Amino acid sequence: MASSSAEMSGSNAHSAEISDQNEALRRENADLYAQIKALSQRLAQGSAGPGYPLELVAGLRTLEAPMSVMADSYKAGHFLMYPECKSMSAYGEFREPMAGMLTGGVQDNRFVFYGIRHYIENFVSRKWTKADIDAADAFYKTHAAGGQPYPFPRDLFHQFVDENDGYFPVTIEALPEGTVAYIHTPVFIISAEEHYSRLCTFLETILTMVWYPSCVATLSRYSRDAIQEGFNKSVDDDMKWLLNSRLHDFGFRGCTSVEQSVLGGSAHLLNFEGSDTMSACYHTQFHLNGGRPVGSSIPATEHSVMTAWPTEEAAIKNEIEHFGSGLFSCVMDSYDYDYALNEVLPKVAPLVKAKKGTFVIRPDSGDPVTQ
Repeated sequence: MASSSAEMSGSNAHSAEISDQNEALRRENADLYAQIKALSQRLAQGSAGPGYPLELVAGLRTLEAPMSVMADSYKAGHFLMYPECKSMSAYGEFREPMAGMLTGGVQDNRFVFYGIRHYIENFVSRKWTKADIDAADAFYKTHAAGGQPYPFPRDLFHQFVDENDGYFPVTIEALPEGTVAYIHTPVFIISAEEHYSRLCTFLETILTMVWYPSCVATLSRYSRDAIQEGFNKSVDDDMKWLLNSRLHDFGFRGCTSVEQSVLGGSAHLLNFEGSDTMSACYHTQFHLNGGRPVGSSIPATEHSVMTAWPTEEAAIKNEIEHFGSGLFSCVMDSYDYDYALNEVLPKVAPLVKAKKGTFVIRPDSGDPVTQ
């Protein structure tokens, strides 16, 4: 009995310790929430601090740095390294093809160019202010190795804020979005004149980020070509409309940011209409396509839905009851894929036929080749 009392005492002490930890965590979270709320209020007023504006760009993310530092460090010092000139131009290109992308057994050197509009509209075309330069000044003065001042074109920045109403003094020409081109084709050209020539390449860092949506668009297009080749060989003409949804985008959860999901997801939508990345579907529909829908999806289960019911059969019957007259999907490998196909599916098939819907059966895990 004494031993049991000691155990109970130890258990109570452990519970009290956990309770104290939870209370400390609750207070910490409350403090953090208060900080976030205060920051949101300052954002709504256009400033998150004295002399350092923090703007919400396109409702997608918080831009936490001024445009004056949106470049590689060495770009800031190049204004002292270029020779005197009346004008300067620079261009961007894709130097290498996507490895392993073969057409007819030969390396395909084409790519799909996409995404430049995003960087132009949300970054390049932003109007600079004195506060952007003040923020840069505070940053560059300790950015060199050893905490020393780093050179940056402060005077030129101030000059175009005054002379050009804050807009970066370059001209940018680019291929139209969705263009298919060969490697070494210039995809954008930056030009600057007279004293602003020294700023010509400052924006290169931002613009070369177009590599990501272009690579997604290219791989997606290559995948579509491969799927279409299979369709031409094996699909009846009256079912070839399904091609547009054969590669469905579930990439949202694999992204490092919401912005990446929008860029990569919209690049995929150049080639296919099937997508569960709603951030991209919304963006393309309302920001790029005048409200006309671009991406679509269908009701579908996941493993948590299937395993929440006593049996897979019960879960499927519930889905048929709600969505059976339309197009809907069910994951079939929650327990045993073969059993679900051979035993469960025949039991629910009459219900699907009675509803006259289209039942999409899909594996979700494991080796897609064997499944």
